[in-house]
Amino acid sequence: MPATASITIASEAGSRKRPGYAKRDIGGIGIAVMERETAIAEVSDAVLTGGHMKLAFCNANLVNVAAGNAALQRSLSTFLVLADGIGVDVGSWMLYGKAFPANLNGTDFFPTLFAQAGRPMHVALLGGRPGVADRAVANLAKRYPGHHFSVVSHGYFAADEEQALLDKLKVQRPDLLLVAMGNPLQERFIADKLGPQHCSVAAGVGALFDFFADEVPRAPELVRQIRLEWIYRLWLEPRRLWRRYVLGNPAFLLRMARQYAMGGRRSG
Repeated sequence: MPATASITIASEAGSRKRPGYAKRDIGGIGIAVMERETAIAEVSDAVLTGGHMKLAFCNANLVNVAAGNAALQRSLSTFLVLADGIGVDVGSWMLYGKAFPANLNGTDFFPTLFAQAGRPMHVALLGGRPGVADRAVANLAKRYPGHHFSVVSHGYFAADEEQALLDKLKVQRPDLLLVAMGNPLQERFIADKLGPQHCSVAAGVGALFDFFADEVPRAPELVRQIRLEWIYRLWLEPRRLWRRYVLGNPAFLLRMARQYAMGGRRSG
């Protein structure tokens, strides 16, 4: 089925499973089995057709956060969920005997999308610490002058400011809205607050603005190639990330072992 048709059906069917690609259940989250080119095409087509797509990048941390949270897992079933990081690949090897076709982390995914987009896009940023999204927009505008980048708000807005932000999005209706609030706040915000009237694609992006704003450096290329960027990030920000990695990684592996014990090796 063409990607455009699958997106149209998804926008109409809402929570129904999107046709056109397989999913693998990693800890209760259905992650798309997709090559990078296919994922870029899916998101691009959602922009071109003016539909509405909810997009998430699933790493081991999101699996841990969603564990035992049936409401969050139901919400994520309406998203296009892409495989992010070596953790979900390890889980896929344990449960399905093979890795995902591509590592689709947002830090690499969106620059590729911006570079390959067939037409100018309006990309709006919502979230992050005060000032970070503004610096990210300034850098993005220099790197990708064919697109329009704007800031909706930092991520520390008050509850009574939320409706004004949503009304602002209705007026602007960006092609792509990047939401940086961390897991699971960004996924809940996208699932509960955003619809077709707000944007064509809403994506939860975690710490992406920090990278776009040059607040946090990427790992050296060799470290990225051998899939150990998480160790570099832990080295840079141990106080913030030690729970996610030092405690979270063993917890994730235990969840994968339990899932394997309950269902054995799967196909998909």
